[in-house]
Amino acid sequence: MAQSQAEKEQLIVQQFRFSNCRLLCVFGRLREKLKFHFLFPVKVVTDHVMVGFYKMGSITTVSSTPSALKLMKTSEQRRKIMSTISKNSLKTSLLQLQCHFTWTLLKQDVDIDDLEETIVNQIKYFTESNLTDYNLLSYICHLKNSNEKALRNLQKAEEIVQKCHPDEIARRSLVTWGNYAWIYYHMERYEEAQTYVSKVEDSCKKLSITADGKMQLPEVYAEQGWALLRFGGKHYERAKNCFENALKDEPDNPDFNAGYATALYRWENLASRCGEDTSPSTEALKRAVELNPEDTCVMALLALKLQDLNRADEGERYIEEAMQKTPDLPYFLRYAAKFYRRKGEVGKAAKILEKALALTPNSGFLHHQLGICYREKVFQLQRTRNAPQDQMERLIELAISHFKFAADQKKKFIATQTGLANVYALGKRYKEAEKIFQELFQRNNLLCHEKQELYYNYGNFQRFHMRSVSKAIEYYIEGLKMKEESFGRNKCSEAVQRLLRQKIERGSRNATDFGTLGLVHKLNGEKQKAIECYEKAIALDHNNEEYQNALFELRLSISS
Repeated sequence: MAQSQAEKEQLIVQQFRFSNCRLLCVFGRLREKLKFHFLFPVKVVTDHVMVGFYKMGSITTVSSTPSALKLMKTSEQRRKIMSTISKNSLKTSLLQLQCHFTWTLLKQDVDIDDLEETIVNQIKYFTESNLTDYNLLSYICHLKNSNEKALRNLQKAEEIVQKCHPDEIARRSLVTWGNYAWIYYHMERYEEAQTYVSKVEDSCKKLSITADGKMQLPEVYAEQGWALLRFGGKHYERAKNCFENALKDEPDNPDFNAGYATALYRWENLASRCGEDTSPSTEALKRAVELNPEDTCVMALLALKLQDLNRADEGERYIEEAMQKTPDLPYFLRYAAKFYRRKGEVGKAAKILEKALALTPNSGFLHHQLGICYREKVFQLQRTRNAPQDQMERLIELAISHFKFAADQKKKFIATQTGLANVYALGKRYKEAEKIFQELFQRNNLLCHEKQELYYNYGNFQRFHMRSVSKAIEYYIEGLKMKEESFGRNKCSEAVQRLLRQKIERGSRNATDFGTLGLVHKLNGEKQKAIECYEKAIALDHNNEEYQNALFELRLSISS
C-alpha cells in the first residue's frame, strides 16, 4: 500500500535527525581525540554555521547541527568548511582594526621605492619617531611583497615600545599588533593572525576603547595622520583631520601640534594651487614651534609661510636660528635651501642642497630641488649679455642630471617629469622632451590641477622651443576648458591672453585672433568682454557661423 505524503515527510525528518545525531557524536569524538582547535571558539563558529533550518513542504524543523555539515562525508570536508568559516570571521575582525592596512593607503598613490628610502632616512635622523616609522616601513615592505622583512620591522617597533614606554605597552602597540595580524593573514598564518587580533581586542577592552576606531586613542589618530601625509596630496585633508582629533584629547602635545601644523601647511599649499581659499597655517606653525623649539623642520615651514606673506625678514630669522641648531639635518636643510632660492640667492641654496645631498644621496626631493637651482642659474645667465656658452651648457647638463634622478625616483610626481622635459628643451633635446610630455598626456589618473599645469608647460614648450604660437594657444585653451580654478588654469589664462593681445596690438586684422580671445573671455565667465571680441571677429569675417552662434548664446544668456 502506497505511503501517504505525511508518512513520507515524517520518515525524511527522522532520517535527518538520525544523521545529525551521528555527525555530532563523530565531531565530538574527533575534537576530543585530536584536540582540534579552530581559529575561533566553537561558540563563534557555530553561531555562523548552525543554520539548520529544514523546509519540507509545510514542515519546518530547527536542527542544532550546522546545515553545511549535514552533507559532509569526510573529516577533510568538514575541516575545509569550518576553516573557510573561521577565515571569513577573521577577515571581519581584521577590518575592524585601526592600522595601515585599513587606512586606505594605496600603492598607486606613491612611488614605493622612494617612500621606502625616505622612511629609512627618517629612522636614521629622527629617533623619537622610530616607532611610527617602523610600523609604516612594515606596511611598505608588505606592499613590496616582502612580508618577512615587514615582520622584522614590527619586531623593531615592539622593541622601541618596550624600551621607551614600558608602562604603556598595550596603548602604544595597537597599530603594531594590527599590522602583525594583517601580515600574518596575508602569509596564511591564520592562528597567529587571530592571536594578534585577540591582543588588540583585549587591550581595547582594558583601555575602554573599541577596535573599530569609534573611540580611538590620540596616539593612533596621530600615527594615521603621519602615514596619510606620506602617501601624497590627496590625503592631506584627511591627515589634518586626524591630527585635529588627536589634539582634542591632548591639545598641548608637541608631536600632535607639529603634525597638525605640517598637514595644514601642505594642505593649504595644495589647495591654493587648486584655486581654493584656505585658512592660514601661520598660527598653527607658531604654536608648534612654541611647544617644541627644537623642531627645526616645523621652524623652517614657518619661515616659508612668512615668506609667502611677504614677511621674509622675520622668516629668515627662524632659518638662521634653526641652522645653528641642526646644521646637518637634511630634512631641515632642504627647506632652508627652498627659502634662499625663493629669495633669489640661488647659489647659497645650491650649496645647502649639495650638503644635504651628501647626507642623503638618494633623496629624489633633494635632486629635484637642486635641479631647480641649476635651471634658475641658466635663466640668470640668459638674462646677461655675452653669457659664456660652455658655462650655460654645463649648468643645463647639471640640471638635467638632477631632474632625471628625481624623475626616476618620483615617477608619479608630475612636477619632476615636467621639470625634466623643460630642461631637456633648454638643452635642445626636443625629442626627449616631447616623449615625456606625450607620456604624461597618456596618463588617466592625473588630477584636474595637474592636467592644467601639464597643458601650461606643454604650451610653453610649443611657444618658446618649437616656435609655434598657434599650438601654444591651442594647449593653453585646453587648460582653460577645464573649469576648476587652479594655479595652472590661471597661468594658461594669463599666457594665452598675453599672446593674443600682442598680436592684436601689432595690428592684426585676423578674425581668428579676436574670436579666440572671445572664447578665452567666455571660458573665464567674462561675458561682456567676450561679446566685444566676437563682434570684432564677425566684422572681419561676416559669414563665420561659429562666431555668430557664440555671440547669439552670450546675448541670450545675458538677457534671460
